[in-house]
Amino acid sequence: MYVTADHAVATPAKDPDALVRELRDRAEILDALYRFGLGQDLKDKSLFASAFAAGAELDFRPAAAKWGGRPPVMSGRDTIVGTILTMFTGRVDTTHQVTNPRIAVDGDTARLMALVEAQHLLTADHAVFALLKNPYDVDLVRDGERWVIRRVRIDNAWYTGDPTAIFGSAATTPSPRPR
Repeated sequence: MYVTADHAVATPAKDPDALVRELRDRAEILDALYRFGLGQDLKDKSLFASAFAAGAELDFRPAAAKWGGRPPVMSGRDTIVGTILTMFTGRVDTTHQVTNPRIAVDGDTARLMALVEAQHLLTADHAVFALLKNPYDVDLVRDGERWVIRRVRIDNAWYTGDPTAIFGSAATTPSPRPR
């Protein structure tokens, strides 16, 4: 699940061209996660969408389970972008900070693990908030010169505040009613 190699760069220093390619890939891989966070923070549909492959999958269930939420897995770039931006635009202000990235590159696929601190504040009342510290497990694919997210699984290490006030019913699938 997590990238735990004991070094960052796999390419030997004696091959400078390959080393430059690998370092460029690593920068582009991390940039996909930056586009994910900043696209949400700015409510920039184009920037946010640029982080994902067309058939991407976003699984927020592990994080939401920490406070009793049961969201569905989101599938497809358009669904992910539309769902998240519709849920937040005009209602929730966000900031995302990415730290501790670990990357493993394997040809045209890569794996990224990072910690993301996500602050969510109700636009109308910043006293209502949820601050989440989430480990992200991300699979990426090469898309020309850039990399895009194919799958992201978001877990939660801790939170403070009221996530249900932020994510509301969109993060909870109702339980079936007994008949």
